[in-house]
Amino acid sequence: MVRLAFPCGRKTIMALRNIVKIDEDKCNGCGQCVTACAEGAIQIINGKARLVSETYCDGLGACLGHCPQDAITIEQREAAEFDEKAVKQYLQQQKEKPLSDSIPAAGFVCPGMKARSLTPSTNDDSQAGDVSSQLRQWPVQLHLLSPMASYLKNADLLLVADCVPFAMGDFHQRLLKDKAIAIGCPKLDDREYYVQKLADILKIAQPASLTVVHMEVPCCSGLVWIAQNAIRAAQSNLSFEDITISLDGQIKQSQTVCV
Repeated sequence: MVRLAFPCGRKTIMALRNIVKIDEDKCNGCGQCVTACAEGAIQIINGKARLVSETYCDGLGACLGHCPQDAITIEQREAAEFDEKAVKQYLQQQKEKPLSDSIPAAGFVCPGMKARSLTPSTNDDSQAGDVSSQLRQWPVQLHLLSPMASYLKNADLLLVADCVPFAMGDFHQRLLKDKAIAIGCPKLDDREYYVQKLADILKIAQPASLTVVHMEVPCCSGLVWIAQNAIRAAQSNLSFEDITISLDGQIKQSQTVCV
């Protein structure tokens, strides 16, 4: 069944179709669905995920697998038809806005996810045994990063296996200094999700460079696979430096990888 509605004098075509449904009782406002929606149809408003426009939702449900609360489903109901042209205009408008330091349009952000830029210590006295932090941002986990975060834009991005800083005693001064960071475990975490998240970062933040740092154990090299596939998904021509760390915390190998 198709009918025409005329809200505010504008003609809108209504149709029976698949569209996202969000259970606000289950939603905890984590915002993972926001970055998973390529059309920008979902935003966090007053602490809950909400569909901001039916015309932006294609009904395919790419966001479903990213919701840790199972708060998102697909229902069939009468709704405004998906408008690809409107989506492109909306996304262009979002790109032209200043980058936010939090998830887009967030009325509430979980404290652990709220993006913050940090000021590293300027103490560079290595003879005095300098162990000051060179961390420039929060959060650091790739799962929690917003591609819209200002500290990622045009940054030198370090993609690091989460065991590396424990093995490498001089990680902060040798590798982290002056870089943005994203950490994850290529063995235990969802690699496909990481590919999509990193691809979003490459497309939106457009980092100036990418360095991948992983341990020498075979399963850890999955981080290289994630970077390669994210670059392909983002249709980027970015090459990256692949650094392998030995179990005793030394740089075992460094090479440039072109995808």
